[in-house]
Amino acid sequence: MIIQSKNVWISSIFVPAQVEIKEGKITAIYPYGLKKTDRDYAELRIIPGMIDVHCHGGFGFDTNDAEPEGLKKWAKGLLQEGITSFCPTTVTQSEEILTKAVANVAAVKESGFDEGAEILGIHFEGPYLNKEHKGAQPEQYIVAPNVEQFKRYQVSAHGLIRIITVACENDVDFALTHYCYENNVNVSLGHSGATYEQAVLAVQNGVRGITHTYNGMSDMHHREAGIPGAAMSLRDTYSELICDGNHVAWPAMRALINAKGRDHMMMIDDALCAKGCTPGKYELGGQSIEIRENGSAYLSGTDTLAGGTLKFNIGLQNLIEKVQIPVDWAINMATINPARYLKMDDRKGKIAYGYDADMVILDRDYHVVQVYARGKEAK
Repeated sequence: MIIQSKNVWISSIFVPAQVEIKEGKITAIYPYGLKKTDRDYAELRIIPGMIDVHCHGGFGFDTNDAEPEGLKKWAKGLLQEGITSFCPTTVTQSEEILTKAVANVAAVKESGFDEGAEILGIHFEGPYLNKEHKGAQPEQYIVAPNVEQFKRYQVSAHGLIRIITVACENDVDFALTHYCYENNVNVSLGHSGATYEQAVLAVQNGVRGITHTYNGMSDMHHREAGIPGAAMSLRDTYSELICDGNHVAWPAMRALINAKGRDHMMMIDDALCAKGCTPGKYELGGQSIEIRENGSAYLSGTDTLAGGTLKFNIGLQNLIEKVQIPVDWAINMATINPARYLKMDDRKGKIAYGYDADMVILDRDYHVVQVYARGKEAK
């Protein structure tokens, strides 16, 4: 199959080009109009498939539910907003529930399921968090970092845990951080009360990312920079950012992104089971939550944020039009940067020869017109 457009995102610019797809891979890039095409998208923009490294669920399913059909339905639904690969994310719960959750993700991936966004790994958010910065995480299940327990989770996940959120100040001698670093698991600092100095030391000991920066962590103050200040200063760490305008104000987003540059920021949605559903009451980690008209989730009866329902195509629009960062910076946040973070940038995050044929066709209003996931057209 050959598709073409006058606006294909190649090497950080839009160019007229044809893209050849065979057996799920991009097998050639040709000049626009050179060969007979199967799909001509004219002036529509073609960008790489987007990657979400932090999302808990959608369409009525939560990763902790451990239901194969629910996970498959969610993966299919993600294509509607241009997400072609993702990391199902857990929320703090008992060891029994988390074991079943990660085992379910591994089972679905290993089943050969290929009708939705591709599962790249699991983001294990909790239970190794700071209770004072728990946000919507169930406090009764938060425990101290434990290498032996994490090994059990990873066995159940068949090695699929790629990211783990940890409050570094509770990780004695950075034992879990060191273990994860040595075993190719990205440690992300989050739900933490770490000082700026503690955060810097954690990065020196193997932390590679910051979980939903600004949220669930020590605040930034002009006399105590906290974790957000560390995220800005440590430009080679990767920072997640929820780009819905509710979790973080637009100027704060701009300050963080400008400090870090175009190569280490990642857009996430931190989406819940209610994504794709109507506003109302739902459940997260055994706790009652409510989705309000602004699209974000809150612990019922409080103003404590518990996640969001942001669609990635709208997040991209927000970054360009409301945060007002350069187009290439915004696209990087949703494509090549998370691919690099996961060490999968040899096949994900670009429209280039040899890469997976993951592409999103967008109109001028950022509506998703079509999606290709490993070469398959989304229905």
